[in-house]
Amino acid sequence: MAKPDAENGNRPPTSMEEIQQGWHSLASRVDQLESERSALEQENKSLRTLLEKTIEYRQKSHGELVNLIAGLVSKLPINDVGVMVTRLVEHNAHVNEVCSALVNGKIEGNVLQPAILKVLEQTKRDLAAAIKPAVEELIGLDTPLETKMLQSLIAQPDSFFSPENVRASRCFVKGQVPRERIVREFGEPALAGFNDLTTDAKLNPRPKPDEIVLAFKNDVESVLPQDALPADKRKELLALHRKIQRSKASTPDAQAQKNAFLKLSFILELLHYYNHQNTETPEGIFAQRLPAVIEQLVVTNDQDILDEKLIQQAETLLAFVAGHDHRLMVVNNIGKVGRTGRTLKYVLTLRMEKVSELEGVMATFVKHLIPNQKAPSPQPVVGVLRLIKPELQRPVVKAIIASTRIRKNEAEALGLAVGKELGLKDLEAELKKSEAGASPEQAQHVAWDNIKARLAQRTAPSEIAAAIRERLHAKYDADEVKQSWLVLIDADPMALVRIFCLLPYLPDGQTDPIAQAVMESYVSRLMHEKYADTYNKVVHALKNLFKIKPDSPALVNFISLVKWVNPEAAGKLSQDIGLPAK
Repeated sequence: MAKPDAENGNRPPTSMEEIQQGWHSLASRVDQLESERSALEQENKSLRTLLEKTIEYRQKSHGELVNLIAGLVSKLPINDVGVMVTRLVEHNAHVNEVCSALVNGKIEGNVLQPAILKVLEQTKRDLAAAIKPAVEELIGLDTPLETKMLQSLIAQPDSFFSPENVRASRCFVKGQVPRERIVREFGEPALAGFNDLTTDAKLNPRPKPDEIVLAFKNDVESVLPQDALPADKRKELLALHRKIQRSKASTPDAQAQKNAFLKLSFILELLHYYNHQNTETPEGIFAQRLPAVIEQLVVTNDQDILDEKLIQQAETLLAFVAGHDHRLMVVNNIGKVGRTGRTLKYVLTLRMEKVSELEGVMATFVKHLIPNQKAPSPQPVVGVLRLIKPELQRPVVKAIIASTRIRKNEAEALGLAVGKELGLKDLEAELKKSEAGASPEQAQHVAWDNIKARLAQRTAPSEIAAAIRERLHAKYDADEVKQSWLVLIDADPMALVRIFCLLPYLPDGQTDPIAQAVMESYVSRLMHEKYADTYNKVVHALKNLFKIKPDSPALVNFISLVKWVNPEAAGKLSQDIGLPAK
């Protein structure tokens, strides 16, 4: 028999005596483990019961919260209710799904992550992936920007906001070049071919060298000494000059360079915001910087003409914005100055998948299309309407026909002409059918609702007065006068005063024949105890106006017109306002 070898793991068998000695210790350990296992099972059952009760209470409380919010949401405008209720239902379903998964022990790692965070993470990935194609497009257009700087943006997007890159970007937009780049690439002798645009003997006598901006002299080839630079450096400098001249020109190539830079700027600005939301405000990016980028991208001239291809590029950029509210903020802040920008704002709004308060948007859009209470020619209107969604073209044309900014016959002629150009069939027959089917009460309701909507949109008092005057001339009776008064008392007190002052005068300066009777009715109602609340608001507004500007035309004209129809009422108003007795 072989000798046991400890190194090979061969051990002698355990003797019976050793087994008997360790038996009691082993048995006690097994008993202890069994008791601990039973305690752990009981503890797990208790924890599961507690978890199930917690989840059940959470589901109940969340259901009550959803019902409460749904009740509050029902008080919102009807156009917003459906969207909000849909979001609440989706959220409630998601909570129930997560709770069920928790109870069944089938929860996944990313289920608890809110949907908005998933969208945000995906948006960041999409933006990061879009940087490289945008940079390659800009490099391919042979811009004056440094290729090395552009390529660094792919790996380090935030370097776009470094001082040197910001300065280089501004120089590209203005057709200039940073001094530090010229010195670094060509040396000090090359500065002889540039004008210093930063140093000023009085305003900025000693600027920092890395903040100085230069511009090529017009005759740089003749001004720059022949021996100032080596031949290859001189050739590169003149090539840079040609690039800058080409990017400054009003040519399609220059516009393509500008558009490519704007698209890259949009992507980098948005990615920077999503990566630094703790230090960046949404208003700064979505209400200021991004709207300006979109407007510069699409509005390329002073004419009221938009290119649909550029609009599609803008929509591609807007699709990167995570959240409908932020996209809407960008669009609503376009067109603060020019008319073409405002046209772009309405076009982008009416091309969105969902448009909140569609009727209000179309009303302001029609006001924009008919700016001066004078019927425009159909062609510009048709050109704009071709850019919006086809299913919204007919409602907009109907809104033009129903517009009170121009005479009824002019509005109908304009709307029918635009509809014909757009290929909208049966528009005239539909118009005649609606006119024949509408009762006088419905026509009255629609007319005064339109005026009320324009008041809510803070339309100019002169336009409101003209609309009221036109309606009263179309149908003049006591009920129409009463409806006009009910519309006015819903307005701001000062708006009521200004409309009241403008109402008697026709566009040619003459007095409206029905003005005295209408205003006498207004004043008698204003002084009646039934409208005491309106009277107090008007007196309070005029009293504040008197303190600020005693000779205000609105105040003087209002009191004069009241005195024209009812001297006693004018005396009481003057006394309550605090005007000196005459």
